[in-house]
Amino acid sequence: MNFERFTEVSGFFKILPEDWQEGIIPFWETYKASTNCYVLSENNQIIAGGLVFSIVPPDMIYAKDEANSWLEKGYLYVGFIYVLEEKRGHNLGSMWLNELKKMHPAQNYWLTIEDLELDKFYVKNDFKMVESLYNNGVEEGLYVYMCSRC
Repeated sequence: MNFERFTEVSGFFKILPEDWQEGIIPFWETYKASTNCYVLSENNQIIAGGLVFSIVPPDMIYAKDEANSWLEKGYLYVGFIYVLEEKRGHNLGSMWLNELKKMHPAQNYWLTIEDLELDKFYVKNDFKMVESLYNNGVEEGLYVYMCSRC
């Protein structure tokens, strides 16, 4: 299993569900200079990945002021974390997050989740819910990870 910063993002985008692709591909030209893609690969095939943004990502425009406040505090936004369906249940999402934290041990992160059932997963991975945001009346949890060295 390999974890790496991935510059050819189209390979990562191909594994995303179509609605996720629609949420990032049309905006990628604006974000590519300020966003890093990290992937887990097995036998030269991407099986999981995600994006790390240093500017307000397209899915957070609705809460731009809130997003900017976390970015200004030095937190990076983690989004579009995805594990291939056939690879789920093998802790690959946790592995991806842990590898990201190991690669950047002095970095704080934040993210939002729409599916609040994912709370246990993020809490298990050292994220803490700090507030609720509302996007068109739908609650999203805002979670932060504070590195132990910070």
